[in-house]
Amino acid sequence: MQNLLLVAYLDIKESLRSKWFYVYALVFGGLMALFFITGVSDAVVMGFTGLSRMLLIFIQVTIIILPIFIMITTVKSISGDRESNVLEYMLSFPVSLKDYYWGKMLGRFATVFLPVFFALGLGVAFGLIKGGTLPWGMVFLYSALLFSLCFTFLGIAFFLSSIVKSTDVALGSSFIVWIVLLAFIDIALIGLMLQNRVSDDLIITIAMLNPIEVFRIGAITLFDPELTVIGPVAYYLLDTLGSTFLIVYAIVYPIVIGTLFALLGYIAFKKKDLL
Repeated sequence: MQNLLLVAYLDIKESLRSKWFYVYALVFGGLMALFFITGVSDAVVMGFTGLSRMLLIFIQVTIIILPIFIMITTVKSISGDRESNVLEYMLSFPVSLKDYYWGKMLGRFATVFLPVFFALGLGVAFGLIKGGTLPWGMVFLYSALLFSLCFTFLGIAFFLSSIVKSTDVALGSSFIVWIVLLAFIDIALIGLMLQNRVSDDLIITIAMLNPIEVFRIGAITLFDPELTVIGPVAYYLLDTLGSTFLIVYAIVYPIVIGTLFALLGYIAFKKKDLL
């Protein structure tokens, strides 16, 4: 455990020395500041105002930006150490493969989740300063959704980083995964539905296996329990799963996916030629 925490600490220090971390933190912190400056929290759209309105926009941004930021900054974690011979240097110490792998993942999770969480906290603090009502339940559930989304793509990134040796291939693979998952939010599934090649139930099932879509539905459920913004599909989801189970599913399912990919990455890391 001590070695695992030491590896995590070293990874955090390495991230803090990298420019990507400050760009990453600036993007999400800057978005919150931009919302304050432009008065987004004072606008009323579809009945949402105050902090709810600001969180609603923040959700739409994180759906697109957060996964690719996590992927491109994390996928080089192990493959980059392998290319730069840092992995060989680390393994010359009495550090097990288990401590190295999970320590790297723990340290990287801290650096990708905390800036987003602090940006959310900034929005909450701003809401309190303005004297508005603060939906604590919504803030807690949205924090849990952010946690699960970060964990999912962290697990996928570590899996990709473990099975490839080149950072260029790792980056290319991460972009392909991100584009495919984004496409299957709406574009590809709508095309299938229009061509009537598969049943609507199957299309919805495929969509609900996509962690980005699951996050999107879960986040919308917090603000709109009736899911009116997604149209007729809402009736199927609510009748089949219900709004409460949708939120639970949106939190638990991505964590399961992230854990599965992280474990597969660890198995590949142990069996693969490390150097």
